[in-house]
Amino acid sequence: MADIQTIHAFLKASGLAHEIVACDPDDAETAVFAAKYGYSLDCSANCILVKTKTGATKFVACVVLATTRLDVNKRVRKLLGARKVSFAAPEDTRRLTGMDLGGVTPLCLPDDLPVWIDAAVMGRETIILGGGDRHSKIIVAPGIFDQVPNVEVIDGLALAIG
Repeated sequence: MADIQTIHAFLKASGLAHEIVACDPDDAETAVFAAKYGYSLDCSANCILVKTKTGATKFVACVVLATTRLDVNKRVRKLLGARKVSFAAPEDTRRLTGMDLGGVTPLCLPDDLPVWIDAAVMGRETIILGGGDRHSKIIVAPGIFDQVPNVEVIDGLALAIG
């Protein structure tokens, strides 16, 4: 688990241009943040923790564009090799990442936690990620994931909404 200082140090050490944008914690949910602060959902990405409900307990962090929805019941379930999966409970997310919903970033997660990135995320020039807390967001190029351990880019991890 990483604290905000560790996440900021990781970003600085990455050598990539990045911006940390402060926000009111009440505005941390992606759609609310984008609308209130004038950012596009097209480049906003959500980090969602998924847990197996059958078999051995496994977790995976999935990163998808905010304009899509994670294909939990088909793609993620199949990749995890489980009969049933679900979004991790907020308390599981907090325990595994040290972060609250609305602020979860895929940066500086535990090294043994797989991080699956939907391929569409990698096609953006920049992305907006959770800042590690509900007080900030991070704007950075998706190339940051080249420096994150246990990352796999997966085609079709997310589905179009609608």
